[in-house]
Amino acid sequence: MSALDWLIVLGLNGAIIAYGLRRARGTSTSGEWFLSSRALPWWAVGLSLFATNMDNSEFVSATGTIASEGLHFLSAHTFGGLIGVTIATFVIVPAIYRAGLYTNSEYLEHRFGPGTRVLGALIQIQYRTSVLGLMIWSVHLTLVGVGGLRPELSWALIVSLVVLSGVYTAVGGLRAVVATDVLQSVLVMAGGLAVCIAVWQAVGGWDAMVAQLEGLGTTAEGLAPGLAAADLVHVGAFRGRDGTTSPAVIFIAWILISSGWWTVSHTSTQRMMGARSLWDMKMAGVLGAGVSLVILLFTDMLGLFGRAQFPDFARPDEMYPHLISTYLGIGAKGLVVAGVVSAAVSTFDSMGSSMSAVFTRDIYARFISRERDDAHYLRVGRIATVAILVLGFAYLPLILRAPTMLAAFRSVTSVFVTPLLIVYLVGAVTRSNRRVGMAGLATGGLYGVIGFVDREVIDISWLPSWLTGQWEAFVWAVAFTAAGCAFAALLPRWRGTAGIGAGGGDASAPRADDWLAKSSGELGPIRLHPFSERVPLLASPALYTGVLAAISAWLVFGVFW
Repeated sequence: MSALDWLIVLGLNGAIIAYGLRRARGTSTSGEWFLSSRALPWWAVGLSLFATNMDNSEFVSATGTIASEGLHFLSAHTFGGLIGVTIATFVIVPAIYRAGLYTNSEYLEHRFGPGTRVLGALIQIQYRTSVLGLMIWSVHLTLVGVGGLRPELSWALIVSLVVLSGVYTAVGGLRAVVATDVLQSVLVMAGGLAVCIAVWQAVGGWDAMVAQLEGLGTTAEGLAPGLAAADLVHVGAFRGRDGTTSPAVIFIAWILISSGWWTVSHTSTQRMMGARSLWDMKMAGVLGAGVSLVILLFTDMLGLFGRAQFPDFARPDEMYPHLISTYLGIGAKGLVVAGVVSAAVSTFDSMGSSMSAVFTRDIYARFISRERDDAHYLRVGRIATVAILVLGFAYLPLILRAPTMLAAFRSVTSVFVTPLLIVYLVGAVTRSNRRVGMAGLATGGLYGVIGFVDREVIDISWLPSWLTGQWEAFVWAVAFTAAGCAFAALLPRWRGTAGIGAGGGDASAPRADDWLAKSSGELGPIRLHPFSERVPLLASPALYTGVLAAISAWLVFGVFW
């Protein structure tokens, strides 16, 4: 890259980080730090959700996966995002919001008991730090492949980004994070669209790309087994790396993966719970999912265009940096890399803020040190921010072993995240007893661990692939978790009050300690919406959710299946 490109990268991101440091000043209470005192408008929360969702690993992994396996990933960006955000903003997060809680793991204790709470918190930390590892590796690939940096300089820059984002996040909390996310979202969109337009023009448009793929047949290097290059444009063509998995199973798996991001991950639910009203929360979810769908649709196309232009490109995860380096000129290349760096910083601050909240409230304040003042827990949250960011580097060996970054992520997600998603749903929509949560996590988690060992550690010969395969594991995780929940619900001696659920009151034990109770009381009254009377029809979140559903159905089943 040229000096002008690096000036654009450092200038734009430096300005955003400086703004974050400025907005971080004045945060003095845990309510301000963890949830921005529930004062965030829908558009700010929505753009923050988009910026967090669109880290650089999304660009790199989507491009590489589609270049190798085809458009099945589109299911995650359409129906997956839509169903996930609907479950989160219409069902699960409102229950947490009304209860005056700070984290989704805190809700698990009120619904199912303290054991489920701490287990849920540990699962979240493992889940999000694994995603952090994906993002770290994707930024490294981009800085080396596009920026031309030596590996040691690339790692030095990444560590610097971790430190800088950790500083303003540790000082300002959610308010500073959302403020910078709004600006970063604009930069991410501009960079993503710039590379899409450049590649589209260079190839000659959609028809030219399809013609090139049809001419390749099955000769292109790096294609998934059983696929011809022309099959890449179809969602339903991919049948797993072994060629035996039903496209319906893959479709369901992507819905479960995306729903887990929107619901299990406190990275997203923290922003929703910082909204100024329940209406703002729902509209923010629709905005975040809608903008993500548009940008990711263009990004998904890059994998197809990349395969058409470079049929023998054998390293899928390096396709996105290669396209930037090949087709963008001076200035435009700097804008795209600025978007990459901005997406990284957005993810760093989001992970640090949300997971430090989970550690501080759900583990430290609840089980380790229960009688300290607000300033002490605020300080612990800030220290935990840095520790969480460092954990992301621990996943790099697993990522390097996988055929693609996304394959590594899929293999880890089904172990505990999908069981936890089912437990949240059971808690929110049923009045089942309090032991159901732990029973479901135990059965679903045990299956997940066995499946992971069979796939990634040692082949267990007597376990069939249809039971532990990477895609099938998501469906079976739902089945085993639901079976554990049903078993616990049917035992007569385990039947009890429901706690916070669908129409149920809070029948759980009292708050764990004075600080947790006091900080929850700081959040203020719950607002349904910001309008003087009823919500106007054209401002109805349900209306725009329906529009997204129609668009998703048209894209997946009408255009690309």
